[in-house]
Amino acid sequence: MYPFQRTGALRLQDWLRAMAFGSVLAVAALSAGTAEAAQEWPQRPVSVVVPFPAGGSSDTIARMLTQPLNDKLGQPFVVDNKPGATGAIGATFVKRAPADGYTMLVASIGVFAVNPFLQKNLGYDPAKDFDLLTVAVRAPNVLVANPKFPASNLQELVAHMKKNPGKVSFASSGAGSSDHLTAALFWQKTGTDGLHVPYKGGAPAISDLLAGQVDVSFQNVNAVLQHIRTGKLKALAVTSDKRSAVLPNVPTMAEAGVKDVEVYSWQGVAAPHGLPADVKTRLHGALVGALNDPKMRQKLAESGFEVVANTPEQFNQFEAQELQRWKTVIEKGRIVLD
Repeated sequence: MYPFQRTGALRLQDWLRAMAFGSVLAVAALSAGTAEAAQEWPQRPVSVVVPFPAGGSSDTIARMLTQPLNDKLGQPFVVDNKPGATGAIGATFVKRAPADGYTMLVASIGVFAVNPFLQKNLGYDPAKDFDLLTVAVRAPNVLVANPKFPASNLQELVAHMKKNPGKVSFASSGAGSSDHLTAALFWQKTGTDGLHVPYKGGAPAISDLLAGQVDVSFQNVNAVLQHIRTGKLKALAVTSDKRSAVLPNVPTMAEAGVKDVEVYSWQGVAAPHGLPADVKTRLHGALVGALNDPKMRQKLAESGFEVVANTPEQFNQFEAQELQRWKTVIEKGRIVLD
């Protein structure tokens, strides 16, 4: 063998070794890059869909969360109101969005636990089409009356209703809303019957209640707190298992003599089903961190909200319980959408 041939063979072997080593490095770099890309989510703005008009409880909670999420995750979280069909339009939009972490849903009990029993051909299944992240907050309803209404406490209201069956008007933000279903549950537990007066939202219902056009209503505490404090509405009872910190002088339904009417309106956060595990973990952590911040907790408490911030597993269990509960109430009360 001539010297130049041996030298060429050695150079060829070195080149092959270098190529093989380079391939290993390339694969390692690609794997590292993929992992790094996943860790860097989000890389663009995230849409926070609220399936109701601006100004309601779900919208309020969504907007309170956006800035902490911006700060924690480094990208804008932008509220997108998509109202209609008691939240079904926005929820269906989220269901159809890519499960990539760039679309999330902030909605209430109606979207997650009531609509399936009231709407035919619903465009989503709350138990299958979402990755449930956390129940953010909850707030009890409070039974309020116009100051001129003759009953000043719960016992007097029940007695008045039994003497005047079907005549006491109960305002609600719409058929199938939390306030409507709470009223239906109340009627079932007390053996009474009221006159349901549905409105297109909580604001007009409260407006007519203040004006004396309707008698009473179960409303979210945060929605009527200022009216109670100024004497424009009188509070008869709260639907929580203990007295509300913002209404310490108002008895619970059980204390006032009506058991099994413990109801909370709540706001949950979800994403399209199939969210990548690392994105789900990071988003849940950011949400819980924001909700448990002392300043956030205080701000929410002052408005009557209680922070829940539970796990996805706990949210799934809770939703299953809520679905069964409201299915029973709706069927027993023969409630249908107006």
